[in-house]
Amino acid sequence: MDKLHQKQEELKKRIASFGSCAVAFSSGVDSTYLLSIAHEVLGDQAVALTATASLFPIRETEETVEFCKSRGIRHILFPAEEMKVEGLEQNPVDRCYICKKNLFTRMLAIKEKEGLAEIIEGSNIDDDNDYRPGSRALAELDIRSPLKDAGLSKEDIRTLSEERGLSTWNKPSFACLASRIPYKERITLEKLSMVERAEEILSDIGFIQYRVRIHENVSGNGQLARIEILPNDFNRILNDDIRETITEEFRKIGFRFITLDIIGYRMGSMNEGIQD
Repeated sequence: MDKLHQKQEELKKRIASFGSCAVAFSSGVDSTYLLSIAHEVLGDQAVALTATASLFPIRETEETVEFCKSRGIRHILFPAEEMKVEGLEQNPVDRCYICKKNLFTRMLAIKEKEGLAEIIEGSNIDDDNDYRPGSRALAELDIRSPLKDAGLSKEDIRTLSEERGLSTWNKPSFACLASRIPYKERITLEKLSMVERAEEILSDIGFIQYRVRIHENVSGNGQLARIEILPNDFNRILNDDIRETITEEFRKIGFRFITLDIIGYRMGSMNEGIQD
């Protein structure tokens, strides 16, 4: 058995040892693979939990429902009510900690009600390379991260997902919509909706990996959109027809200024400059 499949077997052993579990499921690459393995190992004793939240696009939630229905996996949707959580709206640099603490505290209540042994989530070993204050909440609440414990990387998970026939194997990386708003700029439902709709436009045009960061204009006369796409898509987005379509549709949403970040897409660009 090669090293990659040894890691997968280790993952299965760890999950089997729990006896039962709730899987934090977002429809992303990692959580979909984790849920697939958990359901294979534990059957009906693996339950998917998905938060319905303003910080996550409706499309992603719909995908969780479709996946669980197609696989016969028990799926519990619960309201996150994250905008009511003290401190989150102010968007401090530890916003992810505040959000994760709320989400997983709610999941723990469901886990207890359902009589499940553990909550597991999809962090992998690559996640240690970025600023992720949410990991502190996971540690405080004793949430299990079996992908990380088994030594699986994002590349490993994509490879194994393709082997298992999971359509998410090449799904672009995603982060919650709040990550599109600079730290200390207020989070509002309006901003979250603008970002969600803007990214849907880029998706519908055919871009695969993208972010739309939203910035408050210091003059106070409108919001600024900073589009991040892969550098090899620069020529395409600057095509007259596509550029005009994006300009027209983004302005309908409420953006006054539409810019292209010439560095290009990268994970966690809002974390640049944060001092540990």
